[in-house]
Amino acid sequence: MAEDFQAAVEDGLRLSKRIYFGKDRAVAPPKPPTEMDRSSEHPFLPTSPMVYAVISNPSIVDNPDMPSYQPYVHGKCDPPALMPLQMNGISMEVECYMDTAFITVNGSWRVHCVMGSRSCDCRIAVPMGEQGSILGVEVEIPRKSYSTELAMDNESDTVPGAKPRTGKGKVAKVEEGPFLKPHIFTITVPKIDGGTNLLVKLKWSQKLMYHGGQFTLNVPFKFPEYVTPAGKKIPKHEKIQLTVNSCPGTEILSKTTSHLLKERYRQAGKSVFFYDSDVLSWSSSDISFAYTMSSNDTSGAVLLSSPPLLDVDRREMFSCYLFPGNKQSRKFFKREVVFVVDISGSMKGKLLEETKNALFAALTKLDPEDLFNVIAFNGETYLFASSLEPATATTVENATQWISLNFLAGGGTNILLPLNQAIEMFSDSRNSIPIIFLVTDGADKDERHICDVMKSQFTDRKDVFPRIYTLGIGMFCNHYFLRKLSILGRGHYDAATDVDSIDACFGALFARASSIFLANIAFENLDQIDELEVFPSEIPDLSSESPLVVSGRYRGTFPETLKVKGFLPDMSNFSVDLSVQEAKDIPIGKMLAKQEIELLTAEAWYSDRKELKEKIANMSIEYSIISEYTNVVLLETERMKITADPAAGRRASSKVNDVKTEEPTPRKILVLRNNGLGFGNLTATEENIVPGFSAPKPPEAGDAYIKGASRCCSWLCNHRCCWCCMGVCSRMNNECANLMTQVCGALACLGCYSCCDSCTGQEG
Repeated sequence: MAEDFQAAVEDGLRLSKRIYFGKDRAVAPPKPPTEMDRSSEHPFLPTSPMVYAVISNPSIVDNPDMPSYQPYVHGKCDPPALMPLQMNGISMEVECYMDTAFITVNGSWRVHCVMGSRSCDCRIAVPMGEQGSILGVEVEIPRKSYSTELAMDNESDTVPGAKPRTGKGKVAKVEEGPFLKPHIFTITVPKIDGGTNLLVKLKWSQKLMYHGGQFTLNVPFKFPEYVTPAGKKIPKHEKIQLTVNSCPGTEILSKTTSHLLKERYRQAGKSVFFYDSDVLSWSSSDISFAYTMSSNDTSGAVLLSSPPLLDVDRREMFSCYLFPGNKQSRKFFKREVVFVVDISGSMKGKLLEETKNALFAALTKLDPEDLFNVIAFNGETYLFASSLEPATATTVENATQWISLNFLAGGGTNILLPLNQAIEMFSDSRNSIPIIFLVTDGADKDERHICDVMKSQFTDRKDVFPRIYTLGIGMFCNHYFLRKLSILGRGHYDAATDVDSIDACFGALFARASSIFLANIAFENLDQIDELEVFPSEIPDLSSESPLVVSGRYRGTFPETLKVKGFLPDMSNFSVDLSVQEAKDIPIGKMLAKQEIELLTAEAWYSDRKELKEKIANMSIEYSIISEYTNVVLLETERMKITADPAAGRRASSKVNDVKTEEPTPRKILVLRNNGLGFGNLTATEENIVPGFSAPKPPEAGDAYIKGASRCCSWLCNHRCCWCCMGVCSRMNNECANLMTQVCGALACLGCYSCCDSCTGQEG
């Protein structure tokens, strides 16, 4: 899907050469992508909010203000080309709460490439940062407005909050998943006239990265040169406002930024930064902002909040944060790690090579006193060693050679057997953290049974049971099964939905597993609270690579302090009292909605409870967080109609009665289904289909026929221009024309013969 998008943008940039911008030397068309941009891995994927004109008929491409009267273009663009629209203005507002950022972008784009008398669809692309989640899209044009909402799967035929409509209505178009990649959301707005200005408002949330006691915010804000409006006299304005809310009781210390953000306001735990400037060209770099907090040691707080008015769960909310700090002398637990890696047939090619490279990098980061092993699995298992081995340089080198020789893709997927073998290898020592690092791209038919077996295994171990860290690759594995496994094993889960992200996801997950310094975390004084529910149900260990966020629901009176306990690598007990306070200006529900929805979805998959699925869907709609049980709906609203009232004129009444208004009713025009990661594809796993971000669609018979029939003609058109053909034809005599007609007829018959063979597999 991403490859098709990039090809369509490249076609659109070629079409942009048709647009005439005038003879004035001060006016020049937008610059094409540079050689450096072309040489990048994904040169035409959006790196900032973008809007594209969807062009099926190239003859409509022209400057709406200055027609160029170019020769008519015959043919269609199939698939349609995507022409990047010129951007007139952009502003961004970012609000950071703890480890979550909420971004709102307001931008203005113009359909500069379509005749004023024609129209085209416009496709909006929203690239998001770390673990981004789209929250809404709004579009304003002169006579209409568009907005997105979420609806339950069984309610997609109705508009949330809209009155019933009578008469004939258009049936909404239904499309599958709107994501080019997990972090790039797209949606298409229909029929925008040439020359129209679009006012677009985009909202999403994303996570702040954490490393070495420093939070880092990275927001996509790198605009290509070809979105700059033609002409030096057009003003270009950028505006950025960043608000950082740190943990209560802490202060923001050192900070670095990519843009000239100036601090405008500061108070305890909150700082506001601002950037506002007229620019010659749009931003060529992402917004990057990094900061540290005043505490070097482990610290935290508990925030309480009442549920929103329309909240599905009426219980009170709490959020507990533990920040690892930046203590340089900190010691970590000794590691016992077993890498359990899928080598089934679907892992062939680059997928397996990237996984091997990530595994090699992880092995080199082990200390000599650590213990490790490697288990490769498909339908069977293959062990590097019969027991855990010390991670000496020689052993790591031997493991690397063994992996190179034995990681050969083939066979099916059986996950339970290698997990059981890994658990049997661990000792009962309390001075180490046993870790199972599971990597797979496929689904297993006995996934609920696997969870039951792991749960019983962990119950039998009293002290430190094995932690499970899971990495799901592609879209065919059951990501919620892998998340449930990680919850049971007090570990963490991540998804690498394409080949390019395997190394980064593997590395980040292993770094978190390798830097644990506080284990078996528990809350001591919550026994008196009624109907307590904690997310996640099993509290993970605290790592120096990530803060720990635990949320929950309860009834009753929360204690004034929350006592948190655990134990450190030297086996000493750890205890800290966290202050409890009301979250006055911090939207707890909004911050925690995504985490709770994902954790509840894993539980809903495991328990298969209908009421839990309905609860998730309602939470998804309330907080505008995409889930497995809701669809994205695009609504169209026409401007309020004002019509004269003839009776009012006869009554000579006041001007207020001279008109009557008709309340605008939103109309559903598009439904986007299958927006989540999904629950796996067992059929694709059994057939060893190499996973992509979306399942491959087989070509339709009509498509195969068209492609086969057009192959010869497309070759001829690519090698001979239309002017040459017309020149030759104009000089033909009648005999030659008759001969050419007979030859073309014979070739057409042969073409149909070959097309029948390709479509049906039989000779005509």
